[in-house]
Amino acid sequence: MSEVVYEETATMIAAGELQSFVPFGREHCRNHPNAFNLQLRELQPASELWSSDGAAGLVGSLQEVSLQEREKECWQLRKGCMGVREEDVEFEEELYTAGTVVVWSQGSRTQASNVYKAFTVDSPVQQALWCNFAVPQNKKDEEEVEQTVCIVQSSCVNVHTVTGKDFISPLPFQVSNVWATKFGLLLERKNAATDAQLGPPGEPLPTVFSMLHPLDEIAPIVCKPTGLFEGSRVQYASDSTMKIVFSCSRPSLVVSYDTLQGIHSVWALRKVTPDERSSVLRCPADPVGTPLGLMASGFLTSHLRNISRLDSPGGSGAIGLGPVTGTSCAVGTSSPLHYSALHSHQSRMTTSSPGLHSRIHSPSISNMAALSRAHSPGMAAPSFSGASRFNTSFYSPSPRGHHGLLPSPNSTVNETMLVPEMEPIVPDLCMEQLWSETVTAGCHREMSSQASKVFLTSDLCENCYLCFLVESHQELRCVKFIESNDTSQLIFTSVTTIPAKDAEPLQNIDAMLVLEACGSLVLYTGITRVSKVFVPGLLSPTFSMTNHLSHLSTPVENVSTPANAGSRHLQRMDEAVMPSPVSELRGPNIKHHEASFLEDYTFQLATPYIHALRDPVCNRVTLELSSGAMLRISVPEIATSELVRKCLLAIRFILPKEAAMKVLVKWYNIYNAPGGPSAHAEWNLFVTCFMTLMGYNTDRLAWTRNLHFEVPLSPVIAAKKARPSDGGSDEDWEYLLGSHYHRQMNSQSVCGPMDSSGSNNTLITDAEGMSSVSSPSSPSLKLDSAAPLFPHIPALFYVLHLLYQELQLDELQRARASSLVCLLQQLARDLQLEEYVDLYWRDYPSLISGFNESCLIDQALSGQMQRPSYLRAEPPCVLSWLSSCLRGEEVPPFPYLPGICQRTRLLVLSYALYITGDENATSTDVSKYLAKLSAGQKSRPSEPIHYRRQSTVKVKFTSGSLAEQLVVWLTSEGFTLKDLESVPFGVALPIREAIYRCREQPCSDWSEEVCLLIGRQDLTKQAHKMTLAKSKASVGSGLSLEPPATTEADEEEDGMSDIIQEVTGLIWSQDLRVQEVRRLLQSSRPVRVSVVQLPEVSDHEYIEEKENKLLQLCQRTMALPVGRGLFTLFSYHPVPTEPLPVPKLNLTGRAPPRNTMVDLNSGNIDVPPNMTSWPSFHNGVAAGLKIAPASQVDSAWIAYNKPKSPELANEYAGFLMALGLNGHLTKLATLNIHDYLTKGHEMTSIGLLLGVSSAKLGTMDMSITRLLSIHIPALLPPTSTELDVPHNVQVAAVIGIGLVYQGTGHRHNAEVLLSEIGRPPGPEMEYCTDRESYSLAAGLALGMVCLGHGSNLIGMTDLNVPEQLYQYMVGGHRRAQAGANRERHKSPSYQIKEGDTINVDVTCPGATLALAMIYLKTNNRSIADWLKPPDTWFLLDFIKPEFLLLRTLARCIIMWDEILPNTEWVKSNIPQIMRGTFDPSEDINMETMAQAQDYITAGACLALGLRFAGSANSDAFDCLYEFARTFMKIMSFAGTAAVQTGYYNLQTGLSMILLAMSMVMSGTGNLKVLQLCRFFHKRTGGEMNYGFHMAHHMALGLLFLGGGRYTLSTSNSAIAALLCALYPHFPAHSTDNRYHLQALRHLAVLAAEPRLLVPVDVDSLKPCYALLEVTYKETKWYDETTVELMAPTMLPELHLLKRVKVKGPRYWELSVDLSKETQHLKSILSRDGVLYVKLRAGQLPYKDDPQGWKSLLASTVNHRNSGVRAFKPDAISTFTSEPALVSFAKFFCKTSEEMKHREDSLVLFSAMLYECVTQECPEMLPTYIAIEQAVGALRRGDLLQTFPLWQMRLVVELWDSRVLRGPANRHDTLLTSEFLPVMKNMVDVALDSWLKENSSVLRSYMRGEALPKDAQSTVLACFLVYRSIPCLRNTHTQLEGCSSLGDLLSRSSQLGIPLRDLLRLVPILLGSASGPQTLQGFPLQAF
Repeated sequence: MSEVVYEETATMIAAGELQSFVPFGREHCRNHPNAFNLQLRELQPASELWSSDGAAGLVGSLQEVSLQEREKECWQLRKGCMGVREEDVEFEEELYTAGTVVVWSQGSRTQASNVYKAFTVDSPVQQALWCNFAVPQNKKDEEEVEQTVCIVQSSCVNVHTVTGKDFISPLPFQVSNVWATKFGLLLERKNAATDAQLGPPGEPLPTVFSMLHPLDEIAPIVCKPTGLFEGSRVQYASDSTMKIVFSCSRPSLVVSYDTLQGIHSVWALRKVTPDERSSVLRCPADPVGTPLGLMASGFLTSHLRNISRLDSPGGSGAIGLGPVTGTSCAVGTSSPLHYSALHSHQSRMTTSSPGLHSRIHSPSISNMAALSRAHSPGMAAPSFSGASRFNTSFYSPSPRGHHGLLPSPNSTVNETMLVPEMEPIVPDLCMEQLWSETVTAGCHREMSSQASKVFLTSDLCENCYLCFLVESHQELRCVKFIESNDTSQLIFTSVTTIPAKDAEPLQNIDAMLVLEACGSLVLYTGITRVSKVFVPGLLSPTFSMTNHLSHLSTPVENVSTPANAGSRHLQRMDEAVMPSPVSELRGPNIKHHEASFLEDYTFQLATPYIHALRDPVCNRVTLELSSGAMLRISVPEIATSELVRKCLLAIRFILPKEAAMKVLVKWYNIYNAPGGPSAHAEWNLFVTCFMTLMGYNTDRLAWTRNLHFEVPLSPVIAAKKARPSDGGSDEDWEYLLGSHYHRQMNSQSVCGPMDSSGSNNTLITDAEGMSSVSSPSSPSLKLDSAAPLFPHIPALFYVLHLLYQELQLDELQRARASSLVCLLQQLARDLQLEEYVDLYWRDYPSLISGFNESCLIDQALSGQMQRPSYLRAEPPCVLSWLSSCLRGEEVPPFPYLPGICQRTRLLVLSYALYITGDENATSTDVSKYLAKLSAGQKSRPSEPIHYRRQSTVKVKFTSGSLAEQLVVWLTSEGFTLKDLESVPFGVALPIREAIYRCREQPCSDWSEEVCLLIGRQDLTKQAHKMTLAKSKASVGSGLSLEPPATTEADEEEDGMSDIIQEVTGLIWSQDLRVQEVRRLLQSSRPVRVSVVQLPEVSDHEYIEEKENKLLQLCQRTMALPVGRGLFTLFSYHPVPTEPLPVPKLNLTGRAPPRNTMVDLNSGNIDVPPNMTSWPSFHNGVAAGLKIAPASQVDSAWIAYNKPKSPELANEYAGFLMALGLNGHLTKLATLNIHDYLTKGHEMTSIGLLLGVSSAKLGTMDMSITRLLSIHIPALLPPTSTELDVPHNVQVAAVIGIGLVYQGTGHRHNAEVLLSEIGRPPGPEMEYCTDRESYSLAAGLALGMVCLGHGSNLIGMTDLNVPEQLYQYMVGGHRRAQAGANRERHKSPSYQIKEGDTINVDVTCPGATLALAMIYLKTNNRSIADWLKPPDTWFLLDFIKPEFLLLRTLARCIIMWDEILPNTEWVKSNIPQIMRGTFDPSEDINMETMAQAQDYITAGACLALGLRFAGSANSDAFDCLYEFARTFMKIMSFAGTAAVQTGYYNLQTGLSMILLAMSMVMSGTGNLKVLQLCRFFHKRTGGEMNYGFHMAHHMALGLLFLGGGRYTLSTSNSAIAALLCALYPHFPAHSTDNRYHLQALRHLAVLAAEPRLLVPVDVDSLKPCYALLEVTYKETKWYDETTVELMAPTMLPELHLLKRVKVKGPRYWELSVDLSKETQHLKSILSRDGVLYVKLRAGQLPYKDDPQGWKSLLASTVNHRNSGVRAFKPDAISTFTSEPALVSFAKFFCKTSEEMKHREDSLVLFSAMLYECVTQECPEMLPTYIAIEQAVGALRRGDLLQTFPLWQMRLVVELWDSRVLRGPANRHDTLLTSEFLPVMKNMVDVALDSWLKENSSVLRSYMRGEALPKDAQSTVLACFLVYRSIPCLRNTHTQLEGCSSLGDLLSRSSQLGIPLRDLLRLVPILLGSASGPQTLQGFPLQAF
């Protein structure tokens, strides 16, 4: 709770601060508008309400209500786990229940509580709890966890998820308790007294049930007891004596209590195995017990389903519903588990009518679940609550009231057995017994020993306990348990009993708080008592009770002594008299102790004492006082300093558990004793405590004695005056606790009882006494061997040394290492480990040389020390290990502590992998490089788990380089850039290098974390989008680029404002073509009607003339929406709360000059009826197509868009079709679909049928098939009733069949469709008009069903499909009708005389296109030859020129691979006879010839367009453009040719060529095509009818498909859709559907696919230009080719590509390899094609710098002078966006007045910055600076520690190893410039000059004399470290006195000194023997 502010600094083992605790929900409920007023009205009779003292009456009733309410309140707290990650902010959550209200609130220490959710339900809440349900995901086994709150009422459970779903699960029985588990809810059934009579003989009903999800069926639970008698038989959990008392999810346990035997059992809860399930459901093997041998389990479940309803308040409603016979209750077949809103009424009916035996009324729950999952979950709520209200009114409270309903004893068994067999309920979960208490002989049976509280806790050494508090015995039983090796089983070992009145666990400090019977609080860790807890404001109950009456009279309000308002019974007496505010303070009475009133009263007069504990969260817990007030306290942690915490971990790791526990408990007591230390003093206290435990006398050692007084540990410790030591124990005790906090006397007395437990005797005095006894001679410096840790000193020393090595590898922790080193050097001296001391001296020379005391360890006693085998003489040093790794030497495995030295492990393995090049270093060869320490506690539980994890993470290594493997492995270990920053610079350099290499050429399929590590935010962002798309289609997944809001209101309504302007602005940056397209396609503003009034024209005629002109213009306006739909395709994400804006179709005009309105409805001219019905349909489609497929659209929103006015119905019909085309119509509920179809509105049916079938393209969905079949007479059985289906709806349904079965080759449908192409006209008027469109539709549908199957149509050979189609195409005798429709066509039509030959005019188009689609791309020449145009004039006369177009088109797309993009190929389709010279004698009809030629050309051009659709192929475009120009020329001079061909034919041909062009250039917005479209847009008069306008504007729409984001695909399915949409016969007027249904024009959308790649700068998140390199795969037409494109650009079809790559130099390279898989790129393209790119440093985007002249690198090339000099730090901001670099330039590289003297360092800094920017590794800047600082400090001689030189040495060694590999590898390394050699040289010079002057110091060190004390010490250590000279203390005899260099080399070979460094020593080593003059001239500089 957040009003409580916790002080973390623990001043005692108690809360420093107490806060009174009031549940937040109580405050909230006071203001909550729940059903209070209603209750008041019910309580008071009306007369009384309005009587004179009405107010008083009201108040009285209010009191009563609140009293009843208050009794029921309860709450629970938990650690907040929502929204934020756990480490970010820690908060508490509270779930508070009172009456019908549940309040969920959150609050933290820093933030006040606030309500997260509040729920109010209909009936009183029985229980509210948090529960996580696992929702299985559809794909794999992964489950998603849904966090919910479950609110249990008497008849149902309300479940509310965090994501906002609500479910209501009805309860089939009364529930006594509900438990949350790992899998879902557990429900315990209330045991009715009637249970025994219900079941069949010997079969009790189950009592425990599970619900895995609110939509799943409630299923009984199976239990598997382990008993001696019953064997482990699996059975339903039906023991009514078993009560569940606890459940938890990790581990998944349930604790139960047997009320009969009085023992507790622990069960593991898990999913049922299949064989357990089947064994429970099989019939029992005992036929005797059941006379009729019926399946007991079936009977059981039927009973459960029927009879248990009788206890449920819902079912008992049946009493009032009519006569019920005795038997009927078994017959009521509607199962109670299905008792949901939809069923509640049926259930009442069935119960009352015994006749219905069938289960018809109760569909199986799975269907129900499916149904309710399909609807929005909240829908059933109101009706349900209504039903339950109705039922409860009949409820008779006593269960015995039901006896009349039960089978009466005299009704025979047979009657009841007539129940129809019901399938049993399948159990989901199984409880397996793990452990039971043993029953003690003298057990008090009569006392209920049920546990009132159960919890899990663990102790400081990671043992786990399950504790249960048995209140009646006042004891806490702790059962220790361990996980077995396979982690599935828990093994329970020992039971310990702790006397306790109450207890609560404190999770995050591994302890629990126990309230003892006497009323004192004690802290335990596991079962080890730590200490008493002192609560400052409360007196311990042992103190005398002074005047307690004063407390009663004056309730104290302050916090420390909580308000004691006397007993609650007293208050209750007062309340009758006056409403007192005090009652609000009373806490809830949770524990119902049945104590008499008097006893209670006398007891509570005393000072308040702690009466119970509750609500533990982390380390906070609430104390409930006897006065009813509550206090919240927090118990302090074991350590706040990171260093102490790590040391404790290491100690715990190495010591045996008992010893470790002692140390930890002792430390906890000392650290948290009153007046505890500050964070810094904590370390000093730790050292004192630790050393004392090891037997040191810290008072005698100079450095420990001074620890407490100086806060910072100064390097050289001055001797302070010695404290006089008197032997008195008090002062030592006080001193140990930090004597500078003197406590007042009164608090000292309070400490008394704390010590009385004797757990912490004064340590020091003991130790001191001992030591003085043992050796009187030198009492000061002996170790006490009796100290508890004395035997373990070597082991402890070693683990702390390893911890020290770990701290060295973390820059943030290294400062702490210097504190630790003081302790280590002392231990090393005393253990006589010379080399360790030497190592510490090398690390901290100035610090260590100040220490010289050592303590003696008796030789006799040193035998008691256990010297572990792993403690070697030579100290493990991680830096020298890494160094030898870099030098390529053999290295022994490095020791490490698992779980503590993680950094060591990571870096050692990284070096092994990357430097040594061992690919298995991180997987199988770990032991080669790491020696894992194991000691102390062998079975440390976290150990095996850690290792197992390591082996299971099989990182899938590509065979890539070591660098890639390293980066991927580091990521899998959870290593991030932040961690890398804290690795010292020398150690980190190889990792940085690996990262740098990976950054250049990353894999496109790396995870988000890897990309973050290598610093490619572009890839990270991309990967993040990937995961986002997988988890859920995010609404704003694309660019969240809002189009700029336009000012004019009318702009908004044209329906095209959603095109993303930022992208179109980049694609077409030079002009305003998008604006122009919007102008051409807008249909929402009036058109301009300019007609000049000639003098002779009267006004009336003039008006008519204007209206006629408007009518012509309207032909164009009405055709625009088809194009607009394509232009705005998928560009809008609708808001679910608003209807879709549909721009209106405006058919009015304005006449200049006065802008007068011109209207068609004035009645002056004839306007065709229904003229606007189809255009408004198209307008609806255009509006609907704006909705992007990724939007969130649901059934309710679709219905919500339904317009109110009937004249908009056509628009809505179009809108439905559009939703189908973008895939959203599948979400429309079946109910609504049915609803729309029954209206009988023709357009709605067309839109819906086409929409649904487009959405289910190629799925063969059965439900949709049924829907379509109703509308196609041919698919109905011959005897079915004739439905009157409008013709156009039949056409739509036929096409629908084609779409749903696309490409499936479904035989029956193919057969029907084949016969439908040639369906004859029927008798009467049936099927006589518009036959052409039906036949065409059947042909197209047949083509789609068999799409591209060619001759391998399986199982259709007997249909002779191609032959039949050929006959339809060329004519001939009609075959006899086969199949089901024979009857229909017996009598001929009375309208049309159509002999027995096929009417080719009707059947030819459908058959031609069917052939084309069946043989699409098969290159089947024989079929193609059928389609050749005839080669004699005679035959040509017989074919309609239009059909020639279709045949040519069909032939070309069958011979797909022969289409070539040039004019020769197009002309080659014209038959020979037309191309030759004509003999004038021949009688040639020129008209026929011209028409044939033009139509064939148009057909060939259309085929060319389809072949190169969306490819923007320039050859194809040029070819088509040429033909368009030719046609236009012919049209322009009205000469012979134009007359011969006919204007209409030419215009048709031209439209087809225009469409072909826009298909090729689809999405590119090509200017030439746009100009053509605009040219045709302007022509409105003459022959330009509605259809031509439609064609031209469709061309315009395709050209700018989806605003330039989409283009056309050439897949089979796309070609089929385009053939339907671009069928070359366009409607003559807006109601014309004779040859082709207008709605099909929109199917072009199915061919669209997103292929626009938009680079987005990852820093600015703005689209930008980037250069792409696209590589095509090799095909038979061209070799593998690479082209460069400037993105944003359309990509070619992905199957043609090998890879796509973002090219440098501006942006980081990024390659997507498509030869492996195209899914990655597809997902990028489908999300608006956003490809994140990252500018390289020093580069500018193309927009700002098109030519690349402004870039940083260009300037250096041009001026030819050194780059560094030319570089101006001020210019940095233009080259990099990294804020760190910019500010570095600002503060460190600019010359200012005060920086004059640092000129050289400024230049140096600028040079570093320049290098980082040009080398593209800004993260190297800190490394450069660190190197420079280290070298500077060495030269100035003010290094205090040698650590920086260690790092320099590693850097140099890495550089050497890289250079040695040869110049080939130079470009990979990071430090390439001359910077490093210069720095290295400086170090060499500094060290060499020192050596020349001070060779004696080095010599004396090598002889092992005492270390120098002065400043020489530091430089000497630096020299030794940098030159890698090992500790020569034990080997000096070998090296000294060598006679020659060779001798020296041979002797030193085993020391491992690098040759270069050895030569530096030569003058000293050899000089000592033969005088210094021999080697004077030795050229040192050579090395």
